[in-house]
Amino acid sequence: MVKFGIISDTHIKKNDEPEKILALLEQLRLAFKDVDEIIHAGDVCDEIFLEKLNEIAPTKCVKGNMDKIKHLEDFIRFSVGRYNIGVIHELPENVENFCKENNINILIHAHTHICKIEGTKFNTLILNPGSPTKPKPPPQKRGFEKPLARPSVILLEIDENDILKTFVVNLNLKI
Repeated sequence: MVKFGIISDTHIKKNDEPEKILALLEQLRLAFKDVDEIIHAGDVCDEIFLEKLNEIAPTKCVKGNMDKIKHLEDFIRFSVGRYNIGVIHELPENVENFCKENNINILIHAHTHICKIEGTKFNTLILNPGSPTKPKPPPQKRGFEKPLARPSVILLEIDENDILKTFVVNLNLKI
């Protein structure tokens, strides 16, 4: 079994309040305590925070629109079991074509700050972990209460039989 901690849009900079950064790292240590790898879908903003994530677990990261970190790629693709996983910051204009052209079964993205786990008609699982520091609520649906913005990450497990499990983890942070 492999377990990933998925995070994005942390927007951490060197001059941010140290207490907030420490609180975030403590919550991430709890949420990601037994992950094999962390996947950051961009807008980490500062390489120092990326180094802190690597202390929790080895971390893969793509470049977001706010990132100035030179060695980050815009898109990465890797495989686990029978699944091809793609990571990109902003969704491409035609998601279906992008997934088919890159043979992707699971697409992890960010940018919206809205947490989402969504299956598609073209058989790709779309994951967006939202943001632990600047979350936005999902759009309100008629007949339901107004949704809340919650700091979040996602856990993705793929077992030895290629069975997937995904979990949204709401972090205990003041936003």
